[in-house]
Amino acid sequence: MKIAFFDYPWSLGEPPKIGSGILCYQLALRLAHSHQLISYGSKAPHHQELEYTEDGITYRRINNNFIDQLFDLLLVLDDWQIFPAKRPFFASKFCNFKYYWQVAKDLQSQDCDIIQINFAFHVAPLIRAFNPQAKIVIYLQTEWLSQLDHQLIEQQLKAVDLVIGCSDYITQKIRDSFPNIPCQTIFNGVDINHFVVNQEARKNKQNEVKTLLFVGRISPEKGVHILLEAFNKVVLKYPQVRLKLVGPEGKFAVIPLQMMNMEDPHVQALTPFYQGEYSQKLRQILSPQAIDSVCFLGPLEQLDLVEHYQDADIFVFPSVWNEPFGIPLVEAMAMELPVVATDSGAFPEIVEAGKTGLLVARSDADALAEAILQLLMNDNLSQSMGKAGRARVVERFTWEKSAQTLVVEYDKMFA
Repeated sequence: MKIAFFDYPWSLGEPPKIGSGILCYQLALRLAHSHQLISYGSKAPHHQELEYTEDGITYRRINNNFIDQLFDLLLVLDDWQIFPAKRPFFASKFCNFKYYWQVAKDLQSQDCDIIQINFAFHVAPLIRAFNPQAKIVIYLQTEWLSQLDHQLIEQQLKAVDLVIGCSDYITQKIRDSFPNIPCQTIFNGVDINHFVVNQEARKNKQNEVKTLLFVGRISPEKGVHILLEAFNKVVLKYPQVRLKLVGPEGKFAVIPLQMMNMEDPHVQALTPFYQGEYSQKLRQILSPQAIDSVCFLGPLEQLDLVEHYQDADIFVFPSVWNEPFGIPLVEAMAMELPVVATDSGAFPEIVEAGKTGLLVARSDADALAEAILQLLMNDNLSQSMGKAGRARVVERFTWEKSAQTLVVEYDKMFA
């Protein structure tokens, strides 16, 4: 089969090293072993060519354009909530229209069997107009299809042959909202050959101070403020502990509030954290006893994460919203770390509560602290959960398994 992938204009026409584009890249790498794979992305100033091939993937690069740069200014209207909450500009056909028009036009000459639109569901009608013969697949990592205006989404989905959700949590919401649209779950994965613990190094670890680790955007919906409140409590009972937070901070790390389900009371409660700088508010939460034991490390490329998972004792992912999946969870489990996460979204599909980790209620700093302390004080439980977590990832959450399942769904469309 000849398959084309693309997502947002800010994805460059090259192998990604950070961000959500890694998910699509990992799938593309594996599909390219037995299929012809094209990946579209923007042309950066350092790119010398409009087409480039690496690891069996052909990258076709789209030039930036002045029209979309002007329209991008309208995205601020979403921040100001000028557009209706269920019909935001980011879901409009005018959002990055020129970029997607160029992709659609170029695809017309490629004669692809499958066109997979990663994340940018709203451009499906445009792609269909230029490519009536292709099967169009939407690959989703959000609740947007069930969250936004039903009539708007229904019109956009008429151009789609299949919707892929990254978890049963996401897929079931889509099925409930659009029962006539074919929709299947394909879990995200992890490279188990890269995310593998060095047993000798862990065995020789002499540091008496235990390390808690968080990996993700430093954004309110990730519950970092809840984690810091919990850490204040943990330090009082277990002083030999530190907390490392890996992930980008600042404006571009914080997902706009209106992009989430505002009908969820836990999301509504995040509103105060959008008034002012979130990163600054986080530092103010820390108690005098805890402040010197917390380290914000900033964003890291995925290949550099292994050493931090290796150095950690417990992984904590306290999301306040309903997380669509949770790649850091499976990375941590692959590295044989016990995990503490919230009992919401897709997390119960990943974590076997009591076996590979502990699940606690959302927005509950006391419960989060108690779960962390339980693992800090029980090395045998932590080690057994870590081993069970690795086994679960190998069984269910590898990119090889995801790619194989995806090909099966592709084949069904041609049966």
